[in-house]
Amino acid sequence: MELHVVILAAGKGSRMKSKLPKVLHCVAGKPMLQHVIDCAQKLNPSKIHVVIGHGSELVKSTINDDSIFWVQQLEQLGTGHAVDQALPNIPASANVLVLYGDVPLIEESTLASLLSETSQSAMAILTVALEDPTGYGRIVRNAADEVTAIVEHKDATDDQLSINEVNTGILAAQAAHLKQWLPALSSDNAQGEYYLTDIVSMAVGQDIDVEAAHPAAVEEVQGVNDRLQLCELECYVQSQTAEQLMLNGVSLYDPHRIDVRGEIKTGSDIIIDINSVFVGKVEIEDDVVIGPNCYIKNAKICQGSVIQANTVIEDAIVGANSIVGPFARLRPGTVLAGDNKVGNFVETKKAIVGQGSKINHLSYVGDAELGANVNVGAGTITCNYDGVNKSKTTLGDDVFVGSNTSLVAPVVISNGATIGAGSVISGDVKEAQLAVARAKQRNIDGWNRPVKK
Repeated sequence: MELHVVILAAGKGSRMKSKLPKVLHCVAGKPMLQHVIDCAQKLNPSKIHVVIGHGSELVKSTINDDSIFWVQQLEQLGTGHAVDQALPNIPASANVLVLYGDVPLIEESTLASLLSETSQSAMAILTVALEDPTGYGRIVRNAADEVTAIVEHKDATDDQLSINEVNTGILAAQAAHLKQWLPALSSDNAQGEYYLTDIVSMAVGQDIDVEAAHPAAVEEVQGVNDRLQLCELECYVQSQTAEQLMLNGVSLYDPHRIDVRGEIKTGSDIIIDINSVFVGKVEIEDDVVIGPNCYIKNAKICQGSVIQANTVIEDAIVGANSIVGPFARLRPGTVLAGDNKVGNFVETKKAIVGQGSKINHLSYVGDAELGANVNVGAGTITCNYDGVNKSKTTLGDDVFVGSNTSLVAPVVISNGATIGAGSVISGDVKEAQLAVARAKQRNIDGWNRPVKK
């Protein structure tokens, strides 16, 4: 049967104390709403409808997905009203799954189970048992253990408040039923809103069964109303990720001190020290060691490499058996071919570094291509920017660059050439030549140092 997903994301989230719409706050580096959309897309729905209100233009521009059908809720009059805004664009024959943009960790398997309970004669709700159900709508059952109603906390009697099975808000029903029930909702309640949950009693009154499904973990259905709850989900996601990494063959010195804000693909026999952060898509091959306090974004670290402490790697590839750091920075476009050494306080950008080449310390190499077995001395700079344009520096195989050298691009240093320390090289150097470009030294006798007045 055709499936349409409706995601409610119109609320301001005033308890977040933020200018940012609540659903755009991130868990594991991704907006909560994007988590929900990604999960919904795994179900292959015919269409995903996202109901927006507060900060709607920012929400649309942040998600930036042409496949989403955006629905504007001009007045936030409750969950029932919100779903009703999407119904005109949904055929009566479809199944409708209702999700929430601030419930980011829902799993595909849980939703598949919920949908399997939905039919022409049954709707399905997702419920969970909580030790402290304060604030949640209670699931009311009859003597036959059938769901008969959902009563919101503010409207519940003392007996109903003792129920610990609660409503998550997530449900599935046929569009034809929703088109009949939602216009009949009343706002005569403590909140003065149109509760989506009231359709349960309507279904029971029409002999439509109300089935209940349950998540594998409470965190799947935990909503976010403030930054404390946001932090709770962040900690849960990171603990789950750390656990999976260790099961996959990664040694973590402290699983509580790693952050993965994206996707990480790992081999085996990897060691990751404390406080490292992985952002975007990161691939780490076998036998890699990553020291403490590293930041790695959209990068590939090849087999046997060592990333030493306090290193930043972004949009770069580190070839096999390389050593990077400590305190190195590989900026976007850097590719190390392998067996390389990029040492402390070295910065690279758009640098292709050949097999076995070394930039050991205190250097900047940008817009450059280095051949194999190049040695770049301390304090070397590629002067790649003239204030308007970027130019390229090319070093052939087996080039030796002395310390404190400036290579003024565009310049080509051919195979086997040597650059004397302290040189400013602004012209090409041919194969096997020695280039020295520095002022002649003068020693002045009887020099009197300045003294303070």
